[in-house]
Amino acid sequence: MTLSYSTKIKFSAGKATKAIFDSVSTDNKFYPENPTKTKISYDKKILVEIKSEQISHLRANLNSTLRLLQASSDSINSVKI
Repeated sequence: MTLSYSTKIKFSAGKATKAIFDSVSTDNKFYPENPTKTKISYDKKILVEIKSEQISHLRANLNSTLRLLQASSDSINSVKI
């Protein structure tokens, strides 16, 4: 019996949300060997949907995606004048 795991996350960073989405979604396109099915969409907020057959792959991808979202947000905020 194979179990399937999934998660959905909504992320918003105010005016920077679209810029962060562009950065994160581009990164996701260039990782075809990803063992998870990861979908990133934008509609005023970023929606990240991750599906995997193994919980460890889901956790690893989730952690990486959350760190990337945070790093993108921190980078934008660090250069605000």
